Amino acid sequence: MDRDERVFFTRVYEAHAARLLKVLMRIVTDVEIAEDLCHEAFVRFHRHSRRLADEQQALYWLLRVAKNLAFSAQRRLRTERNALDRLPEPTPSIGADEQVLRERTARQVRAAVGRLPKPLRDAIVLREYGGLSYAEIADTLHISVANAKVRVHRARQRMADALGVEDVHPS
Repeated sequence: MDRDERVFFTRVYEAHAARLLKVLMRIVTDVEIAEDLCHEAFVRFHRHSRRLADEQQALYWLLRVAKNLAFSAQRRLRTERNALDRLPEPTPSIGADEQVLRERTARQVRAAVGRLPKPLRDAIVLREYGGLSYAEIADTLHISVANAKVRVHRARQRMADALGVEDVHPS
């Protein structure tokens, strides 16, 4: 790796590692796994960075790779989570009600996101958890901006229907 490649890699890492980690943490909901996946995405980026024209293209490439890594990890973890969800919940003590309610709500939202079709799930995760604009979602998923808006809207509608509420913003 020559000096220009190192500078490019460092610039991309410093500019986008935190955003990438945030997206990954929202998908896999485990800090250690998200950090491992972020590391793996940057290892792959290191191997492919010569092929990328600029920092913006590098960001979209990293987001696609990280998203795919996360969804693969999520599929592997789904069996473990399902087993844990079947365990009886402890009886909440006074003061713990709020925590139990939050955990249950978060689990319901994660489940609703997980039940979405892949195109809608990808769009809502990038929008709500990644903080991407519709244009950035469109570039990342190789779709039009209008299609990105439609996918996010439909994902929100389906989640709201599944959760029995009027509107959903999962972040």
